[in-house]
Amino acid sequence: MSSLNAENHIGLSPLQRCAVVDLTEVPRVGFRGTDSAAYLLARGFVLPDSPNRAVTQVDGSHVARLSQTEYLVLGSLQDRGERIADEEARWEMDHNANYLLPREDSHGWLQLSGVYIAEVMAKLCAVDLRPQAFARGAVAQTSAARINVIVINLGSVASPVFQILFDRASLDYFKGALMDAMGEFDGTVLGIDALV
Repeated sequence: MSSLNAENHIGLSPLQRCAVVDLTEVPRVGFRGTDSAAYLLARGFVLPDSPNRAVTQVDGSHVARLSQTEYLVLGSLQDRGERIADEEARWEMDHNANYLLPREDSHGWLQLSGVYIAEVMAKLCAVDLRPQAFARGAVAQTSAARINVIVINLGSVASPVFQILFDRASLDYFKGALMDAMGEFDGTVLGIDALV
């Protein structure tokens, strides 16, 4: 690690510097179809205006719009995703075009936080994820460490945070790739309790 990076670390907590937290056990769900937006609005969610955008809800959950008619809803840490788990459990197939996409079994979920997250991801991904190119609320569906990922910028200039979702079977592999990329920045792995 360079002395410049070491100097920049002084006074920063691990979350502020460079940390990864595994959120794979927090509920998340998807919806797809021409009636999905109306369904989510009726359930009280605020939706992004366009694809590849995300909006944080009042309760701390997040809605990412992945295409014109597909949404990914991430549970809040405030209730450990209980609201989203309830939404999935109460969904019933009707005759409208709104299809449930269970995501807990299919997608791993890691949170990468700290001032070095763009530099960490630059080692794994060809997309420019620096704040000037990838602002708060932006969603990138791309490849990182040779697997497909969804990267959602839900942080701020003061507290940078990416939510990263990918094939759950690749959880150990991708977490290892992130940890390797974080090494230069004195990155660390934290438990979910560090966020609550």
